[in-house]
Formats: sequence, structure tokens, C-alpha cells
Amino acid sequence: MARLLQFLALALASLALMSRPALAQQILRDAETEAFMADMSAPLVKAAGMTPKNVQVLVINDPEINAFVAGGQYVWVHSGLIAQADNVNQLQGVVAHELGHIEGGHIIRSGEGIKDATSVTLLSLVLGAAAIAAGGAEAGMGIMGLGQQAAMSKFLAFSRAQESSADLAGARYLHTAGISGRGSLEFFKKLQNQEYRLAIPQDNSYGRTHPLSGERISVLREVYEVDPAWDRPVDPQLEARFERIKAKLIGFVSEPQQTLIKYPESDQSLPAHYARAYAWHKSAYPQKALAEADALLAAEPHDPYFLELKGQILLESGRPADAIAPLREAVKITNQPLISVLLSHALIATEDPANFAEAEQVLRVAVQRDRENPFAWYQLGVVYERRGDTPRAALATAERYAMMGDHNLALRSADVAVQGLQPGTVDYLRAQDIAMTSRAAVEQQRKKR
Repeated sequence: MARLLQFLALALASLALMSRPALAQQILRDAETEAFMADMSAPLVKAAGMTPKNVQVLVINDPEINAFVAGGQYVWVHSGLIAQADNVNQLQGVVAHELGHIEGGHIIRSGEGIKDATSVTLLSLVLGAAAIAAGGAEAGMGIMGLGQQAAMSKFLAFSRAQESSADLAGARYLHTAGISGRGSLEFFKKLQNQEYRLAIPQDNSYGRTHPLSGERISVLREVYEVDPAWDRPVDPQLEARFERIKAKLIGFVSEPQQTLIKYPESDQSLPAHYARAYAWHKSAYPQKALAEADALLAAEPHDPYFLELKGQILLESGRPADAIAPLREAVKITNQPLISVLLSHALIATEDPANFAEAEQVLRVAVQRDRENPFAWYQLGVVYERRGDTPRAALATAERYAMMGDHNLALRSADVAVQGLQPGTVDYLRAQDIAMTSRAAVEQQRKKR
């Protein structure tokens, strides 16, 4: 009975985690990476019958080679997967598979798998209890044990079927988009090598949530190798962008020493300069970091992301006034909200009141285009507070706390905003909405206690 209850608890917990995965992991937001992910995945998203602007491919800081979907039209890619991918085609193969989960509604249907497994378990409980009541305690416990095993097998089989379905759907998207499946097979071979290292038995997939990589390769090879796009080369511009975001990601998440080994100073390529700039910046060597950023700008003087990098290094090295010019140019070129927030940070950090008006203007545009950025709302609150606009500072704070899921603090700030804002205005109505939503969430939390 204890083992049975443990199984059910784990199954339900797994479903809950699938719906809210990123809460326990750090989301890595970067303007260049998000632009690349959108462009890289757009043909696949269209092939899947979805609208590219409604699908987001985001990165989380996790060294494991993994990717997943978790409700909505979001694909979450681990930083470890990008670091281990050899080319953009391998990444496209992974994203195509995850889009198959979205199109198939697999997150929603996972509840069906748990429901079916639970039905088998409950039936075995009833039969086992009847046997025990009739005096056959040993037989009754045996029936319960077999029922638990059957339920687990049913759930795992359901999960494997979903994975196989997503594999074939991904292959269909790659075909429709005219993208080779070679990278998909290459990546499954990476996973297969990992299975070998972990000494995972290769005879069958029983007891696993996913089919063995060797089984998946056998099925997909027959699909991919006859596809007209099999020998189609990778788009060189897209590949170059991939190498850049891979290098900066490694530089950002890895230990500096590891980055400098992978990208030694003898390597004078753009990706290597990118990675070393982050490594030196993390190591608190601002001059060396700036030298790498300047090397990038010498090659491409108006690249907005190289300008962003230089501005970030200057800002975080205590030189906010010097960071403004490169960040202004980067914003002018891209109008990218994440870079805009960095520019506003530099403007505010100068502590020069003459810069606050520009900071406010930049931030208001940024949050209109990307509301899901707590730091942007924090900065906007700082600007309002410094100019004495307490109600709007409270509203910005309420937005930030609501986004972070802190309903108590969101409610307090929203109430302050409502009391100070002019009734009927857009800001007043927004403060009311946050207050109402947060109050309901707080009440719900109280009832659960």
C-alpha cells in the first residue's frame, strides 16, 4: 500500500512539475539568443501549423542535455543541450520534436495516462482487499503488487507512445520546412552514447519513459535518409549565429577557467572573443573583457549585440555613464526591450536626474513590448519614486510582485496605487485588476492552510 501511494504521488507530482517547470530553474533571457531562437524555429513552427509569434523557444540554466514543453506554446531548452550541440541543425531537430509535443497536446493528455494507470491500481486494490478479507492475505498482497506493476507499465507505455509520436511529427515538420533530419539523428546518437556511458540496457525500452535512442534512430533513419532535404547543407548565416550564441552561453554559465580552455586566446574567431569576454567579466577583469568586446566591434562596429556586450561590461564595472553611448546605439538598431532595460539601468545608475526622463521613456516602451520582465518594472518603479510619483511607483512594484507570484506584496502595492491614482485612468484600472487578482489568490492560499 505504501509503495502504491508513493507511485500515485510521484505520478501526480510529475504532472504538476510538467506544468510549471521553470519555477525551479533560472530562465536565461538574452536579446540575441531569443532573436536567434525565433528565426531558427520559425520554419518549423509554420510547418507545425502554428504562428511563429505565438511560440517561444526559451533557454533555462541547466547543464543537462534536455528540452521539454510544459503547457502553452513554449519550448524550454537546457543550456547544456545548446553547449553540447555541434551545429544548428541538431538544435532544430530537438525543437522539431518538442513542437510535436505541443501539436499533439501531450501535456494535457498526460493526465489521461495517469488516470488510466490509476484505474488499474484502484481495481487491484479492490480485488486485493477482497482476497485479504476472505482470508487470503498473501494472495491479496500479491494482487496489489501486480496491480501496481501493471499500472506503472501502462503509464510508461503511454509516455513512450507520446515520445514516438513527437519524433515522427518532428520529422514531418523538418520535411515540410525543407530542413535536413541529419542533425536530429546526430543528436540521438549523442544521447545513445550517453546511455552507453550510464550502462543502460539496450535490449528494450521497458521501464523507461522514452524509447531507447537506438530504437528511435532505427525508425527515423528510414524517414530522414529518403527525404529530399537529407543532403541539404545548413544555412551558413544561421550556423554562424548559432556559434555566437553557443559561445556567449558557455562564457556566461561555465566556470571562467573552463571557458578559457575551450576558447584559448590563440583562437581569434568571433565566437571565441565572445566567450572570453564573458569569462573575463565574470572573473572581474574588466579591462580584459573590454579588450575582447573591442575586438568584436573592430570586426563589426555596428553589431547591436557587440555594442550591448560592451555597454554591459562598462555598466557592471561601475562606469554607467560610459555605457550609455553603446547601449543607446544598440537600442536604436534593434528596439529590443531587453537591451532597452539595460540602457535604462545605465541611465538611472548615473544618479543624474537629467537622465531620468529618458530612462522612463525607454522603460515604458520596453514594458509595453515585453511585460514579463520583473527587472524592467523594478527600474520603472525606481524612476517614479525618485521623481516623487509614489502611486505609479507602487503600480510598477505591484506589476513586479504579481509577475513573481508574490500575491501578498502585489496586493499591498496595488492598494497603494489605487488610493493615489486618478479614478478611470488606464493606470488606475490596471492597479484595480492586480488588486482583484492578487486578493483572490491570497484568499485561495488561506483556504488551503
